[in-house]
Amino acid sequence: MIRINIDKAKVVAHDMRRAKRAEEFAPHDEVIAKRIPGTAEADAEAARQAIREKYAAIQTEINAASTPDEIKAALGI
Repeated sequence: MIRINIDKAKVVAHDMRRAKRAEEFAPHDEVIAKRIPGTAEADAEAARQAIREKYAAIQTEINAASTPDEIKAALGI
């Protein structure tokens, strides 16, 4: 029987969550960082906020998980 340390699994899941969030942030970060005239900085910031909210919910689900399957469900895998 394989035993999974749920606390370590949550750490791994949070690392995965952070990586996915950073990937989604990347195009919006570029727009904001470069401050390119004519780009929609407000739209980019709104998109970033939506991403923050999405991943905050995932973080809450991971923290509340008590089984590996619940962690996988939170991550959508």
